[in-house]
Amino acid sequence: DERVVVKLPASATAVDFGVQDVVIVALKSHTLAAAVEGIAPLLGRDTAIVTAMNGVPWWFFDQWAGASADAASSALQGTRLVACDRDGRIAAALEHHRIIGAVVYMAVDVPQPGVVRWNSGRRVVLGEPSHQSSVRVDELTKALVGAGFEAVATDNIRRELWLKLLGNVCFNPVSVLTGVTTDVMLDDAYMCGLFLGMMREAIALANQLGLGITVESEARIAHTRKLGAIKSSMLQDVEAGRTIELDAIVGSVVEIAQRLALPAPFINAVYGTVRMRAKALGLYA
Repeated sequence: DERVVVKLPASATAVDFGVQDVVIVALKSHTLAAAVEGIAPLLGRDTAIVTAMNGVPWWFFDQWAGASADAASSALQGTRLVACDRDGRIAAALEHHRIIGAVVYMAVDVPQPGVVRWNSGRRVVLGEPSHQSSVRVDELTKALVGAGFEAVATDNIRRELWLKLLGNVCFNPVSVLTGVTTDVMLDDAYMCGLFLGMMREAIALANQLGLGITVESEARIAHTRKLGAIKSSMLQDVEAGRTIELDAIVGSVVEIAQRLALPAPFINAVYGTVRMRAKALGLYA
């Protein structure tokens, strides 16, 4: 119930700020392509870009040789996922050497411009796409800890991204169809069965990529159940009449499965159904 007012310098034009040490990109994934040109004035020779976004990032298969030695997935080195970067505009504007991956575990919403309502969570995981330690990640982690975050560095940021994706790929799109919170869905045996099937497909896909996901679907669902009544970000967007970020969260997984010729019938069915629903509502980019 605490209200904190913080006055920050703000502008609609990045040129007003000039070159920065770090740029944190916390946009909805489908809005990034239209924003990348506006980020350019912030970027100097050594500026780092932190991608604090949901879903599979556009850079996922850059420097892929350092992430997996799995023969089946080695051919994906440098692959551009159409679901994340349709025309390559993002990768061209935000060079891969700048990127620091981030996974954010916070439940927040923005009820109106300039107002952020924080509900739970302070955890942020940071890591280099090369899976190597770096001074810039260490310094950024310390800065975030000093600001009150529970920030940690990892040597496998792709694995961390996929661990969060396990929940998002299930609960976000299905909530668009049901219109209810996660606890209500998990109390339904049929819904729970669907989530188990989707998670098993996502875990099998991750392990084909060499990400080493060992968590069981049942344990992941049990963790979500403990969080109580969570309204997914995708459902919040639907209720507010905003375009949903379906492709980066679900379409990217469908695309990777297709490239590896792995079956994902549950995820495919949910993706197709939610995409049609979102199109009918005018909320699909």
